[in-house]
Amino acid sequence: MQLDIDIDGWPAGEWEALAERACAAAAEVELSLANPRLTASVLFTTDDEVHTLNREWRERDKPTNVLSFPMLTREELVELAGEGPPAMLGDIALAHETCAREAEEKGIALEHHAAHLVIHGLLHLAGHDHVQTDKQAEAMEALEITALAKLGIPDPYGDRT
Repeated sequence: MQLDIDIDGWPAGEWEALAERACAAAAEVELSLANPRLTASVLFTTDDEVHTLNREWRERDKPTNVLSFPMLTREELVELAGEGPPAMLGDIALAHETCAREAEEKGIALEHHAAHLVIHGLLHLAGHDHVQTDKQAEAMEALEITALAKLGIPDPYGDRT
């Protein structure tokens, strides 16, 4: 998958490389993401920008850590041939202040939390969900945990009982 990465409002860092590594790990656990035709955009931005996007597109008047805007259905993604013109999978936006606050609250590196959220966003673009049922949530979390382990990042859900 080809990523179009834009960084605005995040501190200096290796965010582009982090997104590329997170994408590769996600593609190892969700094989439909390994299709070479796919493109996706990843925006590292501010809470204000994510708040605006969330209000305009999701009718939720607040910032959130990550937003995903899929452009293919799960069926279209799974059926997408490996050869042909580029196909836009969708867009992801990460809110810096929310991500930084959550990382601090969890006592983890911002880079680890951002990698988790990129993977989380890509799995949403691939048609996974965690809202409808506990079974869906557990399946999505299992994919996230496996992808993060490929990056040497501990299980973000490990503190649950």
